[in-house]
Amino acid sequence: MKHGKNYRAAAAKYDLTKKYDIVSACKMVQDMKFARFDETVEAHVCLKLGKNESVRDTLVFPHQFTAEKKVLVFCKEDRVKEALDAGATYAGADEYVEKVKGGWLDFDIAVATPDMMKDVGRLGMVLGRKGLMPNPKTGTVTPDIAGAVAALKKGRTEFRADKGGVVHIAVGKCSMDADKVAENIRTLLTEVERKKTGNTANFISSVSVSSTMGPGVWVQFKEGE
Repeated sequence: MKHGKNYRAAAAKYDLTKKYDIVSACKMVQDMKFARFDETVEAHVCLKLGKNESVRDTLVFPHQFTAEKKVLVFCKEDRVKEALDAGATYAGADEYVEKVKGGWLDFDIAVATPDMMKDVGRLGMVLGRKGLMPNPKTGTVTPDIAGAVAALKKGRTEFRADKGGVVHIAVGKCSMDADKVAENIRTLLTEVERKKTGNTANFISSVSVSSTMGPGVWVQFKEGE
């Protein structure tokens, strides 16, 4: 893959074949930023997964960096006020099922009460394609509407491994203090490590960080690396 001159100039600043501690890696990523916008810092965590194994969960980063998300709650009419009072942007049943069926997607996260999943499940072709389908594993199918919305408003974020066993996730902005980005990465690695199954050795096999447009930096995430 050929990279532009700005990318090559940024990559030439450091030896990118080596691994660096988390804070140093974050500072390097920020120093190599060359785009004119505030690039996102992304972490890429490679996992050692068995056949048919997957990883999917949520976490709340200690340092937030995204705009407040629009939350849609699928619930019966008698719980609409509860959802809106908790901070949901939209709440309802049939009206919103029909709107989504028609292609409306003006929200960032969808939550559903268990009694709505029969109807929401029919939206799989629309919500599933966008990664918006409520799921019990991520706490977005729950009778506790207030608790779910509150957590999401605080910045609860989903992470999942792709088909290659890699978790790709935004962990900060280039404009943030590097120590805060590093703390977000440590939180991510702690939560991912908790998903380890059995006695899998080296469950996390490698970690790298990069900005949206910039080169990646290998992270030394274990002692003795």
